[in-house]
Formats: sequence, structure tokens, C-alpha cells
Amino acid sequence: MPFDVYDYRTDVRNVVITPDIRSRFLRMEPGEVGPRHSHDLGQEVFLVLAGQCEFEIEGEFAVLGPGQMCFAAANQMHQVRTIGDKPMTMYLSVTPHIEPTHTFWNDAGEQLPPRYGGSTANERATRSEPGPGTAELLARQVAAAKAAAATATANAATQESLSVELARALSAGDATAAKATVDAMWRTMRTAYEAIQELAAAWNEVAATVAEPDRPAG
Repeated sequence: MPFDVYDYRTDVRNVVITPDIRSRFLRMEPGEVGPRHSHDLGQEVFLVLAGQCEFEIEGEFAVLGPGQMCFAAANQMHQVRTIGDKPMTMYLSVTPHIEPTHTFWNDAGEQLPPRYGGSTANERATRSEPGPGTAELLARQVAAAKAAAATATANAATQESLSVELARALSAGDATAAKATVDAMWRTMRTAYEAIQELAAAWNEVAATVAEPDRPAG
């Protein structure tokens, strides 16, 4: 089989982990409540597969069952609780998945200090070989940051130049020239975004070096 296939009945774990997205199957027992949190950057999708779950998102409540989905945008406080006498299983995805992936709050509504590495702790604990040392991780981080900055500067200059060409083509009604210009703009946009992806990957590895033992459920 050329690609992995996952089953929510057996693969109750993270199934994809990248800085762009983390997706997993999550099982919660009757009455179990996940910790209330938000995400600084992440947008989260929840799809209930079995059982029932009460979602709280920004103070609003709804009970979802199999086949129903909801969404929590970045910075929206949310919490989940299993309803009924049967376990609940859901699929969830968070994108992007950049450390600190979860932001926690105390009962007074005050933001707690950032915590790193919790959502991927299990995977790091089961690595068959030790990861890169601190010096190598930091070197990668600095190199990725410099590359992202240089690429962003070049992209900004190219976008500024091409935006003039695009405006001219659109004003003249020249669809062919407009399409060619947008294609050129996309090529520089893609390069800049790929540099950001490299930076995010390096950053997640660096942040996880100070991971704390508590692990969030979602």
C-alpha cells in the first residue's frame, strides 16, 4: 500500500504531525472533560465519530453526535466533555500546529505561561533514535530564521514590482498578461511560504526541548 490508512477504532493517537497540521483520533470516557484552552494560531476542526460530546466554544454550548462537526477559530476558548454512558471518539485537526500549540487559562481568566511540546510528547518519547543535539537544533533555527527573513524581503520587492504590472494588465483588459503576472507572483509567494514552513519545523523542535510533563488531550 503506497500510503498509510488510519482507523479511528484502533489508531487512537496523533496520526499526522507537521507544523502545518496535527490531526488525531481522540477517545474520551463517559464524563471525561478536556482542559479548557485556546490556540494562539491554530484553527481546530472537530468531527465526532462515535458517542456524544458537548462542546463549549466561546461560551456557547452544543452537543454533537456521530457525523457532526464544529470549528474553533484561533483565540477562541473551547472545551469538550463526553455526554452519556458511552465513550466518545472524535477526529480533530489543528492548523497550523506551531508551538506553543495550546494556550491555557486560570479560573480568573488570566493567561498562563506558555507550555511547549505537550501534544507531541508521546511521539518524541517513542523515537527509536535520539534526535539532534541542542547545538544542531539551534543552528537550524537560526539558519531557518535568516532564510525566512531574506526570502520575505525578496518576495516583498517582487510583489511590489509585479503588482504594478498586474494593475496595468487588468486596466488594459489583457487577461493573458494578467494571468502570467499572477503566476509569477505565486512563484515568489510559494518560495516565501516554504521558507516559513522550514522555520516553523525548526522552531517546533527547539521549543520541545523545554517540554513540560503535562499533556493536553486535544
